[in-house]
Amino acid sequence: MAQQSTDERPGIAAAIVVHEGRVLMVRRRVSEGQLSWQFPAGEVEPGEEREAAAVRETQEETGLIVEAVKLLGERVHPKTGRLMSYTACRIMGGTAHVADTEELAELAWVAPDGIPGYVPYGLFEPVQEYLADALSP
Repeated sequence: MAQQSTDERPGIAAAIVVHEGRVLMVRRRVSEGQLSWQFPAGEVEPGEEREAAAVRETQEETGLIVEAVKLLGERVHPKTGRLMSYTACRIMGGTAHVADTEELAELAWVAPDGIPGYVPYGLFEPVQEYLADALSP
């Protein structure tokens, strides 16, 4: 008898990329429920580390070459029900642009005071704490 779980889908790895006092956000072509703007993110592939998935997805979606700095935390996302991990990343090269035109409509570098306009329901607390520190002048 096969075991059933509430969600058999792979986890999602998100990259928190800060540069010059702003955080990188992307807008998906197809919203996930209330989610439209979010951090670069995608499914963790079998055998892949969460941090590596965040790095890979950032390059695939935005063309930026980043390295994982630290895993900020994980949770079941309250809007999507998906297991989410959040990794702080540092830019190593490249220029941010919409590299995956099938998935993304646009991207933006968002100032700290602009984040609520992009994510009105608030951020995961460890991400909020990291950004408060990383984006402070």
